[in-house]
Parts: sequence; structure tokens; C-alpha cells
Amino acid sequence: MHITHLRQRLHELGAKPCHEDRMLRSWTQVSSYDRAHSPAESFFPLALRNELPAIEAELNGLARLRSEHPADAGVARLLVELADSQLVESVLLPRGGLCVSTQVGCAVGCVFCMSGRNGLLRQLGSAEIVAQVVLARRRRAVGKVVFMGMGEPAHNLDNVMEAIELLGTHGNIGHKNLVFSTVGDLRVFARLTQGTVKPALAISLHSTDAALRAQLLPRAPQIDIEELVELSETYARASSYPVQYQWTLLEGINDSDAELAGMVRLLAGKYAVINFIPFNAVDGLTYRRPSSEKIAAMVHTLKQHGILAKIRESSGQEIEGACGQLRARMVIGK
Repeated sequence: MHITHLRQRLHELGAKPCHEDRMLRSWTQVSSYDRAHSPAESFFPLALRNELPAIEAELNGLARLRSEHPADAGVARLLVELADSQLVESVLLPRGGLCVSTQVGCAVGCVFCMSGRNGLLRQLGSAEIVAQVVLARRRRAVGKVVFMGMGEPAHNLDNVMEAIELLGTHGNIGHKNLVFSTVGDLRVFARLTQGTVKPALAISLHSTDAALRAQLLPRAPQIDIEELVELSETYARASSYPVQYQWTLLEGINDSDAELAGMVRLLAGKYAVINFIPFNAVDGLTYRRPSSEKIAAMVHTLKQHGILAKIRESSGQEIEGACGQLRARMVIGK
């Protein structure tokens, strides 16, 4: 389902903008109107009141909890079943964060990621993306949404931006707390500036060496890394949110002194932060994470050059919960 289709359905049932706003706020903020005390009875048009149970049932069926996998403090991975029985993953994060999926599968094929092992199966509709937030909010408060789960948001740009627009207007989430994550696509930079809601930007960088990055992200757009950083910097300055550069650390591959020098060359003086994500074990892959000492030394070196660097553990280590693994295990029956 798409949010535009939902709006059109409400319009056909006689809903005016005030009715539509109330419906969308009620859904996204997981509030409700008590029919027993009849505020909706006098507020909504009769045709809409009659159709409300069917609409609510359809919205509730967009994303259902298949299973929950608690990890470390404040973290839980959710295996989410869509209306057509396809499965995606969401992750409850500490401090009210949530990571959501935007596609079933992924076409980028990052070599260290499970999400794209079987390619792209289908796009998620904008309402299915928002429904993951609604599902999570039924479990606890959500004040930040990161579009960094299964899928490449740039490959589903219309639906992701429609979901961001709704969450930033009716869903009571601050614009800087909506984080659009991408491997880099020229279309993104044109589109992000156009909407009423301008999200924060996260770039999956992973290497400053063009040849190595192409190996790690084999089907990402082959945009020049310097151009990618400059476009990101322009957006960061315009939106007043620093760019978050994501870097999955792979021992002996992208943790070298040469990579550190590349980061300094590209990012010194930029409005940016590097999020180092130590590799999370994935079935069938032989990559390893660098030692804690090595990672700490990298962070220290970057800070000496005025570059903010943070270590972000990939949630769910103890349940082998790298993004896409829960779905893969369910699909293949492990």
C-alpha cells in the first residue's frame, strides 16, 4: 500500500484535510479515538465512519510481528511479516531509535551484508515502511527512524521519501531524527532538498579507495568518491545536519593506514561524523572484525585530525543477527 492511495481512499469517502490529518496522526502516533464516547461519530463523514474498521484492519495487516529477538540492552531485532507473507527486518535501538527496511532484499550486493544475497525481491510501499514504525511504537516509544535496514533507499526513492514526509509531519518525529542511508546516488541529492521534510543523511562509504569500494559494493553507482563527499557536504550545510559516513570495519581490508590517510584527506574540515561498525559475523562469510585496540587507535588518529569518529556496534551480535539473517533463516528453514 502507498500513502497516496490511502489518502485517495479517504478522499473518496468524503474526508476533508482535517479528517485525513486526524486519521494519519492517529495511525502513525499509535493513538486512538474512542468510538464508545463518539468523538469520531460526530467528526468523520458517515461513509468514512462506516469504512473505518476495514481501513484499520488493512493498516494493521501491513506489518505484523513474526518473531522478536532481544539482543543487548535496549536492542531487539524484529522479524516482520508483510501482508503478502514476505519478510523484512526492523531493529529496536537504544534511546528510542528504530531501523526499518525499505525493500525485500537488496540489489546492491554489499559483500559483507546478508540482505542482498538473493537480490531484490520487491519494493516496499510507503505505507509498509511507515507500518514498521507503527508496529515498533506499539512496543515502545520511537523518536528516531533510520532507513538503513534491508534494502537501498535510493532504489525505492519515491516510497521512502513519502514515508519520511508522513513521519516528519504527522508522525511527530524531528526531521534530523529521520536518517536516509544510501550507498550514494545522484538522484538522492536532488530529491532530498525538495521535500518539506529534509532528513539527515548517512552515506555507506566503507572505503576511500575507488577500486576497493567497487569490490565491497559491487552494484553501487560508480560515483566518484570525492564528488560523493562534496555533494554530501553541500547537503549537510544546507540541512544543518552532519553527514554520517558508515564504515563496516573488515580486518585486513579497510582498516589500513592508507584508508586512514584517505579519510583525513576527504573529511578533515567537513561537517561529518564517521560511524565505525565492526563487522558482525554472517553465515558463510570469512570476514573478521579488527581488534578493539586497532579500532580504538583508528578513532584516536582521526580525532587528532579533527574528524569525529564513533564506534557503533552492529546490534545483535549474540544472536548472530546481522541484517538479513533472521529473514534468511526463516526462508530456508534454519
